[in-house]
Amino acid sequence: MLVLDLFSNKAFLAIAAGVGYAIATILMKIASEDTTTVVIGAIALMLAAVVTAEILLLRQVDLGLAYIAIMATETLLVLCATFFVGQPLTLRELAGGALVLVGVMIVSF
Repeated sequence: MLVLDLFSNKAFLAIAAGVGYAIATILMKIASEDTTTVVIGAIALMLAAVVTAEILLLRQVDLGLAYIAIMATETLLVLCATFFVGQPLTLRELAGGALVLVGVMIVSF
């Protein structure tokens, strides 16, 4: 029952989709340096999971709300992930990320 409850939880689905996109982005960065069948397969599996989470989410909420939640989660995670892959952001890039987050907050209210 707990698993079924998770897959019907809007917040869980939005966060799962955002996390999935962020992980897929990191895997794409890895593939840009060393493309292997395993990495490409992992990207495909991650994107398939994201699509599934989004479809389940869109059954419960409007399109705009779903993408605002997903975009906010993904933006925060990708901004943090840049340090993980060894490419820290410049002040200009951080400001751009902050503008995206502020825009998401404005649209969500």
